[in-house]
Amino acid sequence: MVAIHKPAHDIILKPVVSEKSYALSDRGQYTFVVAPNANKVQIKQAIEEIFKVKVTNVNTLNRAGKRQRTRTGFGQCVSQKRAIVTVAEGQSIDIFGN
Repeated sequence: MVAIHKPAHDIILKPVVSEKSYALSDRGQYTFVVAPNANKVQIKQAIEEIFKVKVTNVNTLNRAGKRQRTRTGFGQCVSQKRAIVTVAEGQSIDIFGN
């Protein structure tokens, strides 16, 4: 079986900027929206390539899109796959560009 290498920016779509993810950054954990078909190994390699940090742990979760009622019927919000990435102690990722 041959591994297909995708560019890192196709795997990591965007960082999640929320109060909860900001609080996790104090513990060295950062949250990203990732491609739905990406696995933990691909996510780890992409984060290490983009941000030049050592990743120690990757947790993934699938968030199902909520069903929204509208005037004309029902709609569906987009489902997302998120990854919570833990970096090595003493390292950090500058998401906000400070």
